Amino acid sequence: MNLKILSGSANLPLTEKIAKNLGVQRSQVLLERFPDSELHFEIQESVRGHDVYIVQPTCPPVDEHLLELLLMGDACRRVGAIHLTAVIPYFGYARQDRRSRRREPLSVRLIADLINASGFQRIVAVDFHSHAVESAFAIPVEHVSAVPTLAGPSGHRSVEPRDRLTGSGRRQYVAERYAKLLNQPVAIIHKTRISGEEVSVQRIVGDVRDKEVLVIDDMISTGGTIEKAVNALLEAGCSPAGINVLATHALLVGPVA
Repeated sequence: MNLKILSGSANLPLTEKIAKNLGVQRSQVLLERFPDSELHFEIQESVRGHDVYIVQPTCPPVDEHLLELLLMGDACRRVGAIHLTAVIPYFGYARQDRRSRRREPLSVRLIADLINASGFQRIVAVDFHSHAVESAFAIPVEHVSAVPTLAGPSGHRSVEPRDRLTGSGRRQYVAERYAKLLNQPVAIIHKTRISGEEVSVQRIVGDVRDKEVLVIDDMISTGGTIEKAVNALLEAGCSPAGINVLATHALLVGPVA
C-alpha cells in the first residue's frame, strides 16, 4: 500500500516534518468555511487503495479541530482509503474520562465513538491525560510517550542526589517514569480540582525542603495547577531557585497565554 499523509489546520508544520522524515509529500487538501461558518473539506488527490494517515491534534479550539478530523476521516473512507489512521498528538476531552457528577456526559467515550464512526481504524496519540482514555476506543490505539525524549534534555543539567521530582494526582505514574530514567526520588502533590480553572493543593507527600525539584505534568492549560503546585513547594521549603517544570503538551490558554 502507498502511504498518504494529510493534515488539518491544527499543526501543519508538524505534518510537514513527519512527511519529510518519511520521505513523502503531504497530500493536498482544501479546508475552508462557508459564510455561515460550516466547515467544508475536500481531498485534492486520489487516496483510493492507500494507507492514509491524518495528522490533527485536537488542541484549542478543540471542537473546531475535532470536527475537522471527523470530516477528513469520513471523506477518506468514502473515496476508498484502504486503511485510515488518526495521528492525534494531543487528545482533547481526555480529562473527561469519567463522570464526577450524575448529570454529566462521559465525553471521552462519545468522542471515541465519533472517531470510530468516521472510519478510522487506528489511533496514534502522545501521553494521554489518563490511561483510561484508551479503554474508550473499540479500535486499536498506539499510545506513545514523550517521556524518554523529554527526560534527555532535563537530564543534561546536573541532577544531584538531593533533587526530587514531583507529580500531582494522576500524574504520579508519569513522575515515576521520569524518576526511573533520571534515577531520582519522587514527591507527590495531592490536589483537588474545584473547577475547570481552579485547583486546591492539600498536601505534599515526600521531603522537598532545601531541594531542587522538577515538576512533572502531561499538559499545561491555564497554568493554574502548576502555579498552585509551585506555591505549595515553596511553602514546604524547597529551593526557590531550583524549580523547573516539564510537560508534554503546552496548551497555554487563558491568563497564561
